[in-house]
Amino acid sequence: MQEPFDIEMGEITYSVFPEEEGTYTIFKEGKEYMKIQKDDEGQWLKLDDETELPLFNENEEVSVLGKAIQEYTA
Repeated sequence: MQEPFDIEMGEITYSVFPEEEGTYTIFKEGKEYMKIQKDDEGQWLKLDDETELPLFNENEEVSVLGKAIQEYTA
């Protein structure tokens, strides 16, 4: 499993904690913020806070974070 890492976007620092199966827990400014996961189509999806099921709505912040994660882990 990968070690946690930080992604800086503007003045905001996101801490990224890799989990199993390509899922990442994102902390924003020290507080748990969301979980994201890459789907089979290459899109990044936010997971529901309670059920952890993927939410299939467009989210620019999730897409940008996902791209940054891909660049970091490549």
